[in-house]
Amino acid sequence: MNAPGGGRILFTAFVALVLTVLPLPPWLDVLRPVFLVLAVLYWSVNARRTGDIALGFFAGLTLDVFQGPVLGQHALALAMVSYIAVREHQRIRSKPAFQQALIVFAALAVYEFVLFAIDGWSGHPVTSPLRWVHTVTGALLWPPVAAILGYGSRGHT
Repeated sequence: MNAPGGGRILFTAFVALVLTVLPLPPWLDVLRPVFLVLAVLYWSVNARRTGDIALGFFAGLTLDVFQGPVLGQHALALAMVSYIAVREHQRIRSKPAFQQALIVFAALAVYEFVLFAIDGWSGHPVTSPLRWVHTVTGALLWPPVAAILGYGSRGHT
């Protein structure tokens, strides 16, 4: 597999950020996965030298500017998730798409738990159990997201 350039990674992270913060009706917003986390996970697994922990931290910091009640909570959560993905990249890449989706589900659960814990510790209101729904939708969308992000880097031009 050809290593993607930093420009491609930044472009996909930007598009994922826009998809993550784009205003939607409340009923549809609950179902929306955190596309930025999916993109960072993909690049942390498939281009670990370029899509490393720094990508996770700065992507999370950017998301904090748009969504976070506590500056740094998304940065910490996304850096933790990208660290795990970089560290376990060979094991994750060797799995079929269904098993990768289960791993992504676990990573999204860790991400959401860190946000949940920080919200609780900082005194911000802990929202309804619906905050966990996007972990399921993110895992379900992992195979097509991985296919779209990997399309150009496998020689498909």
